[in-house]
Amino acid sequence: MASAQDKFNYYIAQVDKELSKYPALNKLEQQIQVPKAYGVLGVGAVFSAFIFFNVFAGFLSNLLGWGLPAYLSLKALDTPGHDDDTQWLTYWIIFGAFNFVESMSRVIVAWFPYYYTFKTVFILYLILPSTRGAQVVYAKVFKPLTSQAKATPAPTTTPASQ
Repeated sequence: MASAQDKFNYYIAQVDKELSKYPALNKLEQQIQVPKAYGVLGVGAVFSAFIFFNVFAGFLSNLLGWGLPAYLSLKALDTPGHDDDTQWLTYWIIFGAFNFVESMSRVIVAWFPYYYTFKTVFILYLILPSTRGAQVVYAKVFKPLTSQAKATPAPTTTPASQ
């Protein structure tokens, strides 16, 4: 049976393997002499603590919701397929609507404990490729709304006959 230390080392090695794909992190690791897996996990822990304890939580959750998706959206423009374009277009629709509703209800947000923690988890759900949350929310919420709008014909005016 593997010890907890062995399991921890295994998962750190897996994280390090994934992070080795990014040359900037490899260069940073060489400069500061801290393993990139520890650095990324440490930054993630501090980020999570700030969100949880509501220290710059609004700014940090919006930074996560804008910064990473903006970068990935720009990368998606250069890929030949359209699947990632669809993912990020639907993400921006959901994120924009969510921020619009949030801006309209600041008083309610102030009274909701751990709001930014839930918002950050929701943003991660929308972003992560394993969940495809933006496409799920679009299909379950926004598509039925737009289908209803298409089904109801817009009023038209007809010219009066003379």
